[in-house]
Amino acid sequence: MPTSIAELASELIANVERVIVGKRDVVELTLVALLCQGHVLIEDVPGVGKTTLAKTFARSLGCSFKRIQFTPDLLPSDITGTSVFNQRTTEFEFRPGPIFAQMVLADEVNRGTPKTQSALLECMEERQVTVDGVSMHMQEPFLVLATQNPIEYEGTFVLPEAQLDRFLIRIRLGYPVPREEISILEMQQETHPLEGLQQVIEAQELIWMEREVRHVHVDPSLREYIVNIVHATRTHPDVYLGASPRGSLALFKTAQAYAAIHGRDYVLPDDVKAMAQPTLAHRIIMNPASRMKAFSSDMVVNEALHGVAVPGAQVRSGR
Repeated sequence: MPTSIAELASELIANVERVIVGKRDVVELTLVALLCQGHVLIEDVPGVGKTTLAKTFARSLGCSFKRIQFTPDLLPSDITGTSVFNQRTTEFEFRPGPIFAQMVLADEVNRGTPKTQSALLECMEERQVTVDGVSMHMQEPFLVLATQNPIEYEGTFVLPEAQLDRFLIRIRLGYPVPREEISILEMQQETHPLEGLQQVIEAQELIWMEREVRHVHVDPSLREYIVNIVHATRTHPDVYLGASPRGSLALFKTAQAYAAIHGRDYVLPDDVKAMAQPTLAHRIIMNPASRMKAFSSDMVVNEALHGVAVPGAQVRSGR
């Protein structure tokens, strides 16, 4: 049995890549979010495999999976569940909603009304649902993968800053290159590869991985480097609101997880650079004038990375 985070991660990634072709970076980022007990916002056009990615991870981990299709008429109780009166027992019984799965796909989350979107906030941050004054905890592991189409704006509601901040990572799958798309055609000619996918990681192994990534060493100079990058997003002239302290924590934790799945028990500056864009860009609100110039939050993060001095990596003795 694998005995290190890197070995377990490699086995899980290889299993996911039996279905998700040519998107190793996206698979790694999703695993990083899972190890950090965070949530993922997938921003991409329809048909690139967002639902398949969620289902593949659920199968590989042996987790329960539910899909919630967000529409303008979706109610908060359709997500969290509701109390139903039982005439036989003359008592109200709680019927749990789809949010009580371990892996939840919130499809087209920006099509739900703000009231419905807010039903996700407590679930994502506090990992519990409160109905009729009673709080119920989510089962571990718990991961929300929310999707939104960045092209289509008709009939959508912009995600508020408070909700965007709840997502640990934002990713984009993008279109496959032609040779990868040919592989997808060949793989799905007779059956979908997802149908024969087996579980490769036990729940206890995943919980152990989540606990161990917290012990990955981050040098004090790298902690200062992380804070300086986040601070640079707040002082940029084209930014109305920079990344919050939750963004600093997200960058810190994901750098630990990213280092761990690559076989290291210490963080390098390159780990911080690799995780800066996915963890910070969606937390930045641009000035209206900068949006008119097509200056994006991705560009702000790139400028912060180029403008902040990189510290020399210091590895602990004996490692």
